[in-house]
Amino acid sequence: MSFEIVEGLLTLKLSLVGTLAVAVLLLIYGNWIRKIFPFFTRFCIPAPVIGGFSFSLLAWLFKELDIMAFNLDTTLQMPLMIAFFTTVGLGGSLGLIKKGGRLLLVYLVGCWVLAIMQNVVGAATAMLTGIHPVLGVMAGAVSLEGGMGAASAFGPTAEQMGVQGAFVVAVASATYGLISGGLLGGPVAKWLIEKNRLEIKTDERETPLYEEVITQETGKERSLVTSNSMLYMMGLLLVIMVLGELIAGYIKTATGFVLPGYITAMFVAVVFRNINDSVKFVKVHDESVNLIADVSLGLFLSMAMMSLKIWELASLALPLIIILVVQTIFILAYSIYFMFPLLGRDYDAAVICAGLVGHGLGATPNAIANMNAVSERYGVVSRKAFLIVPLCGAVLIDLVGIPNIVWFINYFIK
Repeated sequence: MSFEIVEGLLTLKLSLVGTLAVAVLLLIYGNWIRKIFPFFTRFCIPAPVIGGFSFSLLAWLFKELDIMAFNLDTTLQMPLMIAFFTTVGLGGSLGLIKKGGRLLLVYLVGCWVLAIMQNVVGAATAMLTGIHPVLGVMAGAVSLEGGMGAASAFGPTAEQMGVQGAFVVAVASATYGLISGGLLGGPVAKWLIEKNRLEIKTDERETPLYEEVITQETGKERSLVTSNSMLYMMGLLLVIMVLGELIAGYIKTATGFVLPGYITAMFVAVVFRNINDSVKFVKVHDESVNLIADVSLGLFLSMAMMSLKIWELASLALPLIIILVVQTIFILAYSIYFMFPLLGRDYDAAVICAGLVGHGLGATPNAIANMNAVSERYGVVSRKAFLIVPLCGAVLIDLVGIPNIVWFINYFIK
């Protein structure tokens, strides 16, 4: 940790350890706020969003008052995200994926339609407000379904094609999406569950993730987490993460197709879990895996939220604000009145809709955090949601999402 002057402003430069320490404190703060103010728990607002967003607001205030700026080392963000998705894979089974086959197909098609409609809504609203329609595309599937990665990729490309301000619009819109996606997904699921008086259950005969250690129906205590169980499970997760990284590198070399490292790690974990269930090669300690999942997701999202540059939103022009408001209203209506009925109008569907709002506006980790918050609030985990949403929202959406973005950009620039 050190202080330096950057562009005339005192800047606190946090090391990797310093950034991690702040992220942990913000996560603790977020959990404390949820306990003190039941509003956040009632509406399923994730603790990492509360803590991380509070820090980003403070950083914005300090910057505006010329007090101080922050330089964060977020190197651990990606490993933490990969670790979480690996734990998701270890909790999955091929039988469950087959059981959720129809839901997966419905959700995937729904994601494709959403990506196309976000560009239609963005471009149409942009033209109505008098700005270039490609800027509407930047505030559409590029930054919302696509997230910060697509915004950073397509923004400069659009500027090279003559659309000024495309990169700033894309990044600012992605920032907005991360915030709104984390804040709105949980309340949507809560509203759906309570309005439709849904029974809080899934058709998966699995033990809920959030439960007391000694409340098994069998009357047996679950095995306690120990240092050895944590060590073994961390070793297993790290080996799977390395294998996923190697597979992703091989696919990129052989085909040129880039798969996110966390997706290949999740696939390796699913394959391992199903083979291991048959041969009993390794004893998977689910309690330790769940603990690692909670910590890794919480820290990742805290880092992601605390590093947001909210001042980029404050400088948005009125037309772009209008576009983002319209996009938000559209995805909420799309999730509630279109996807929820198609997905079955049950608890699983409500949890999946929380995920859809999360990655439809922000990113896949937002979706996971939303679904975690809903699961914690109601005490039952939808394993279908935790497999379907990451798989579709992080990888399969791109089969239509990326060509759709390219087509819209070229159509309005030609």
